[in-house]
Amino acid sequence: MYPVGKELEGYYPPQNPTEITDFKVGDTIMHGVNVVNENKIRKVPTLYHPEYLTDYIKDERFLDLIDLIFTGTVKTPIAKITSGSISRNGTAQGFTGPGILTVQEGKLMVSPPAYFIWGYKTPYVFAFKTKDGIEIREQNKTLSFVAYDQINNETVPHEYLSIKRLKRWYNKADIGDKIALDYAISAFSDGRNLVEPEKIKFFFGDEVKNYMINYPSASPVRVYDSSKTEKVIGSGGDVLGSYPQYNDAARIYNAMQFVRAWNGTIIPPHATSSGKQTVGFDSSTDPKAPGGAATHGVCPPARALRAACSDAGFPLPKGMSWEYYAVMYGYSPSTGITVTNTGDYPIKIIMWSEGRGTGMRIYAKIVELRPS
Repeated sequence: MYPVGKELEGYYPPQNPTEITDFKVGDTIMHGVNVVNENKIRKVPTLYHPEYLTDYIKDERFLDLIDLIFTGTVKTPIAKITSGSISRNGTAQGFTGPGILTVQEGKLMVSPPAYFIWGYKTPYVFAFKTKDGIEIREQNKTLSFVAYDQINNETVPHEYLSIKRLKRWYNKADIGDKIALDYAISAFSDGRNLVEPEKIKFFFGDEVKNYMINYPSASPVRVYDSSKTEKVIGSGGDVLGSYPQYNDAARIYNAMQFVRAWNGTIIPPHATSSGKQTVGFDSSTDPKAPGGAATHGVCPPARALRAACSDAGFPLPKGMSWEYYAVMYGYSPSTGITVTNTGDYPIKIIMWSEGRGTGMRIYAKIVELRPS
């Protein structure tokens, strides 16, 4: 029967690896997660594969052996249909960080994460204005309706958009307009599936979620980083100086806000990012400026950042010029300016100041993040 069974088995296609798991290929998998659903593993007559007995004895799976004796059938051992970082019992193992479920050479696998993984902040949950309130939708699914007078922190997601700002939008919007309330991460560098808002902290940690809150929609977001080498590839500096006619107090504040807006910004290879969206600036009266006001004080730190980018071999940041007044009119110093990393490794922008008042010096450097 054994050679006959083997011959007959050749007429039936092997079980698809995706049929033995409750996850989708491309899903994020953490260490210790049970990947294989044994109830979905196909059974075959024991006479076809008597060698499977050895696997069950080795794994001390006595209940399966009893089932084998009474039914005459045996499930394909997990080790025969999985590979990579999946144990003989079907759990993910042997790696740290967010793995990814894959299929290679006909076997189910969990691939360990690359040394650096990033995705993009993606609107996922929206509020749609109705006549009497808002309808909250996730993709094409309606989650809830909230009357206008019931909009509060208990009824509406508010990590990205405060209730005050939401109501301000509501009062100006037309019926049918929408605004993003919560965000997912998608378009990952390693091709993994979109990660929903409620899973971001579990897979990637609080730091990633906090980064997303600070940066605009569509910004690149580092979700995993095991880089061991940091190399400074560009640096620059400037001095704030004193221009009392433009309100030195506001200039000092704006310069420091520019530093806060850009310090800690991480840009993947061949990607573009702005600074933080949670940073504001003060305007100072300036009869020569369009509209009679300008955010004076941002040009010295902008020149420092511009110099660091140039030193690293990057192009002139969008929203800047090569002139002394580095920030172009109409561009926000934080979200309007964008830096493009043309290198092959991710970079981190570091900005800081030394000294106080109008004499303070402002510095910027570009740090390249490499694996060891």
